[in-house]
Amino acid sequence: MSVPMQIEFVSDVVCPWCVIGLLGLETALANMGDLVDAEIRFEPFELNPDMPPEGQDIAEHVAQKYGSTAQRSAEARSAIAARAAEVGFTMAMGKGGRIYNTFDAQRLLHWAGLKGRQGELKHALFDAYFTQGLNVSDRDVLVSAAQSAGLRGAEASDVLDAGMFEEDVRAAELHWRREGISAVPAVVINGRYLISGGQPVAAFEKALRAIAAESAATADSSAG
Repeated sequence: MSVPMQIEFVSDVVCPWCVIGLLGLETALANMGDLVDAEIRFEPFELNPDMPPEGQDIAEHVAQKYGSTAQRSAEARSAIAARAAEVGFTMAMGKGGRIYNTFDAQRLLHWAGLKGRQGELKHALFDAYFTQGLNVSDRDVLVSAAQSAGLRGAEASDVLDAGMFEEDVRAAELHWRREGISAVPAVVINGRYLISGGQPVAAFEKALRAIAAESAATADSSAG
């Protein structure tokens, strides 16, 4: 019998380690077969909530925020792209790339969750930003991503234009900050266990199997 598992994946659309973490998590779950019955819910986190609509050059942003040189920034992007390739994702983060505000993307993800297509939209947004190099704060890009995720473009437009779910996203972001989440990805299992960072598949699988075994043992003990 499968062990139920509620997974809250706290992340940002422009976070490269979140791509690596999500694909690592999904691969680990696939490797586990029927051992767990996992439900993944995507929770909002903004790395740069004050980022203006036009965004900022990535190298400039990294230099300002982390004090990294252009060479070190380029080396880091190359290393991240290699890690992404290991989990089957093409990350084309080259020179001249930009980082954008993601609040509207988070609002759209909230709506997609209500429609049962949150995972599909998350993947579409990651592809739009990291593989295609598109502006994920742009309305047309967001609507296109929604459509590729199986959602209705007209409804996505309404969500964006009407400012829907702003309070929901702000409240969720505040909740996770109060829970101590200050870096992403943060993978919260059953509201009790935390796996931080873009872990390798093997690390995710080891942790998930241990949690599943503990949950099954607890269930057996309660039944007895």
